Amino acid sequence: MRAVVLMGVSGCGKTSVGLGITRVIQNKQVVFLDADDFHPPENKTKMANGFPLNDDDRLPWLLELHKQLKEKSEHGYVVLACSALKNSYRKILACGQGDEPAVPILFVFLSGSFSTICERITARTGHFMDPSLLQSQFDTLEIPSPTEYALIVVNVDELTVDEIVSLVIQKAQLPIE
Repeated sequence: MRAVVLMGVSGCGKTSVGLGITRVIQNKQVVFLDADDFHPPENKTKMANGFPLNDDDRLPWLLELHKQLKEKSEHGYVVLACSALKNSYRKILACGQGDEPAVPILFVFLSGSFSTICERITARTGHFMDPSLLQSQFDTLEIPSPTEYALIVVNVDELTVDEIVSLVIQKAQLPIE
């Protein structure tokens, strides 16, 4: 796979794992993208004020992420940190507005307990998402199935970030040299 999407609820470690992958690989063949960087200002404001996004809020953002995955994977490997909470969102990431995948993606579901992730999200600073929205993310989450797309499930309650990084690099067959 030339595209890896680190997915899960806010606070599960998507960005930490993505940055960890780029630190280990350290070459220009692998690009890391954080989906949060592509949210329009109105989405960030909505979440900062404690309001969850709806599908209409997410559609232009997901289409832009699909475009980025497609473009970046043509020139190397791309690792995207993105919640991708619903199957329909994962389909947009892979297919855009079509029915067939335009980008072969390995989804890495960073799964964890509400209590562990709640501890993490309330301890972090400088993030636009209001921690009170965590429950809405768990409520929205549709657990991915390996019949949807290529999938690795990693329990973040049991592994360190470094262990997750190593596992993803190995399973995704990302180039370390």
